[in-house]
This record gives sequence, structure tokens and C-alpha cells, in this order.
Amino acid sequence: MGVLYEGRFDARGRKVALVASRFNEFFTRELIAGAQDCLRRHGVPDADVDVAWVPGSFEIPIAAQRLARSGRYGAVVCLGCLVQGDTPHF
Repeated sequence: MGVLYEGRFDARGRKVALVASRFNEFFTRELIAGAQDCLRRHGVPDADVDVAWVPGSFEIPIAAQRLARSGRYGAVVCLGCLVQGDTPHF
């Protein structure tokens, strides 16, 4: 058997940005809540988590890029939900 490498997920001292789409907000609010809960469990206080709401999925990468380039965050998490149905998603 080879060497086993196992890390710890300890995010204390890191600022995190969450980027979420308002489109299908019913679902994205739950995704935000889940992400915040996960971060809390791994040592990130609520004060170190910023949430950026954008209109739809097209704006998520633009906002994420701007936040990442700011140098303020150890991670940028993108959350959105597209539901297949009557609405076309190009």
C-alpha cells in the first residue's frame, strides 16, 4: 500500500465570497444557507463570508472574477440553479 495523504479542512482566518443568482432564488437561498453552514462548521465566522447576489447565471462568472481579482478572498464559491423546462437557457 502506498502513502496515504489526508488533509484537514480548517478554513479559520479565511474570507470567503459566495456569488449567487437571483434567478430561481427559491433554490439558491437554500444553496447559500448550505454553504454558510458548511463554512461555519469549518471555522469560518459569518463575518468573514460575503454574499454577492447577481441577476442570473450569466453574471455569476463576471462577479466571481471581480471578487477573485480583488485579493480579499481565500475562496469564491459560485451558486446558481437552472431548471429545465419552459425557460430557454442559452
